Amino acid sequence: MKAAFFYPVRVYYQDTDTGGVVYHGSYLNFMERARYEWLRDLGFTVDTMIRSHKMIFLIRSLSIEYFKPAVLDDLLDITVKVTEMGRSRITLQQQILREQGTLASATVHAVCVGSDTLKPISIPVPLRQKIENGHHE
Repeated sequence: MKAAFFYPVRVYYQDTDTGGVVYHGSYLNFMERARYEWLRDLGFTVDTMIRSHKMIFLIRSLSIEYFKPAVLDDLLDITVKVTEMGRSRITLQQQILREQGTLASATVHAVCVGSDTLKPISIPVPLRQKIENGHHE
């Protein structure tokens, strides 16, 4: 489990409140996009996971801390880093950075489930290997 994946996000008006400050819920959307792109970078789109591996990830829990606000037109880097992986669960550390300063930090616990049953299943071996090796397409 190697270095963090970075995904750039520009803050748009729709992400902010009337004062131009990023709404707290928007940070979760930024992190979701980064996780999606991280999986895509590993070669696992949501479509691939469902069709080829009959699985998806569900968020079991998420803990987030906010340190400084992002504002309209900021360019942010959203990180994804695997900190732990079990048979069917994965723990990710995510940060929202602006010019290397941390604006928010989250710990995300996700569970691999069957796309038809929504019950925990093993993380597919090809995905597990790519995560462990930090291999990106």
